[in-house]
Amino acid sequence: MNHMGEKIAAKRKACGLTQIEFAEKLSVTRQTVSRWEAGTVMPDIDKLSDIAAILGVSCDYLLKDDMEIDDAPTASTPSASIGTLLSGIVGKKVKLNFCEGETDIDLYDLTVTVDSFEGNWMKVSAQSRRGTTIEKLVPLASILSFEIVKE
Repeated sequence: MNHMGEKIAAKRKACGLTQIEFAEKLSVTRQTVSRWEAGTVMPDIDKLSDIAAILGVSCDYLLKDDMEIDDAPTASTPSASIGTLLSGIVGKKVKLNFCEGETDIDLYDLTVTVDSFEGNWMKVSAQSRRGTTIEKLVPLASILSFEIVKE
């Protein structure tokens, strides 16, 4: 029996994602995610690497019942040097410069606080121009560069 659904559900919850948020990142419905997690259907093979990247685990971890999370190399973890660089900006205020065509409209021209890194995603928070708090997961691949803002 494959425990992929249980693994997906546990890691999704650990990442703080609802089924709806997870489904949106994968361009599927919430019902599809629910069926994966219940084990009634398996994800399409073309979705498997995206699922692993979002959850910060390897495809092997998802596919192999006998593999524990500690045994699984994370395919989406930034390399050590990049990881060291990025860990240095956690808690700092930065301006993000997005790749062409990847601009996040909610974060455009805002100073954000880097809250954490989760696989290939950066969790940020910011104050919108209307004064509301924005919290988002931003794919690292969409960021061209960042500039640390002096406080």
